[in-house]
Amino acid sequence: MLPEARKLQLRILAFVLAGGRGTRLYPLTKERAKPAVPFGGRYRIIDFVLSNLINSGIYSIYVLVQFRSQSLLQHLREGWEANSLLRNHFIIPVPAQMRSPGEDWYRGTADAIYQNINLIEQGEPHLVAIFGADHIYRMNIREMVEFHIERGAQVTVSAIPVEKEQAAEFGVIETKPDGQIVGFHEKKPDAPTMPGDPSRVYASMGNYIFSTKLLLDELRADGENESSSHDFGANILPGLIGRADMYAYDFQTNRIPGDPAGAPIYWRDVGTIDAFFDANMDLRSVSPELNLYNRQWPLRTAGYFDAPAKFIFDADGRRGQALDSIVAGGAILSGAMVRTSVIGRAVRVHSHAYVEDSIIFDNCDIGRRARVRRAILDKNVHVPPDATIGYDLERDRQLYHVTDSGIVVVEGHRSPVDIASMNL
Repeated sequence: MLPEARKLQLRILAFVLAGGRGTRLYPLTKERAKPAVPFGGRYRIIDFVLSNLINSGIYSIYVLVQFRSQSLLQHLREGWEANSLLRNHFIIPVPAQMRSPGEDWYRGTADAIYQNINLIEQGEPHLVAIFGADHIYRMNIREMVEFHIERGAQVTVSAIPVEKEQAAEFGVIETKPDGQIVGFHEKKPDAPTMPGDPSRVYASMGNYIFSTKLLLDELRADGENESSSHDFGANILPGLIGRADMYAYDFQTNRIPGDPAGAPIYWRDVGTIDAFFDANMDLRSVSPELNLYNRQWPLRTAGYFDAPAKFIFDADGRRGQALDSIVAGGAILSGAMVRTSVIGRAVRVHSHAYVEDSIIFDNCDIGRRARVRRAILDKNVHVPPDATIGYDLERDRQLYHVTDSGIVVVEGHRSPVDIASMNL
């Protein structure tokens, strides 16, 4: 561990890359950036990386936004900017600054930082942390910083071990036994395995810590390279092989304060509807691998002023109850049954309705005797009485988006809209 005095003197500036289109999550990303997609009843995907940074004592954070950013900006303003933690520390959203030669939007992950290189120069940090906003995980980033310093690294890349059969799905990091990086292999089935473990490979998590001078030098050189795609994974990092001390930080060694010894690590790429659905469903477990109940490592979000969830009526056939489910504040289950589902804020489920294996976003209204199964309802959807979703997939495909695995996604609305006409 670093001495406390050294910790206090170390200045870390963080950039959160939150500009992704999230096309594979369509239609949930039709009107919002992927990091702004709701998760777990009351959170947004971006809340995970911001909570990891804040809980790790990293308070100087720029959030780089781009595509369909209004929902994300509103969430940051209501939940994060309004709750400044310390004087002279901040969480600030930053749009593309058009500082590239063609005055473009962000052309890649490295270009996103290059267009904001003045923020690094002004802040004069010792280290720059560059993290994505697209994943569901908890991470004590201070341990990664300590690893970086103890190794004398100029660059540290967080890596998660995955089965070698999945190598074709990830950018794979090749390392020496001490973690020094000697190669990058982008989605290659025969990528080198971990030292001493022929069954797994190191997959890059897309999270980086740079020593400031090296980062500035590489960003300037890359910005002038017309043949570059201006991406960390494709250009900057491979170009540093043999030129800089670069290490992989093994995420499976990361420990969260307040978690019991031996607690599993959890990291999910929720890049598709099915992966997003499964990650939400993970939360329903009796002892979920993703622990949202650790008070020493809270998952922070906007400070909503919702009333408590309410369950009313207790008669045979008309009993408000939820089993193996998560129910957010302000929701009312009025004589309805919810089973193995995630219910968002201010949702109303009326008498004799039945919801199973579903994710219901905020402000939805599910009418009497309606039935919803294996579905995701985006915000403000009104399911009329007696309607069904998820029971006739051929019919659902004519009205909604349905994945190959049979998950039905009903598009949301800016204000509550009755979808009765779609159920006739």
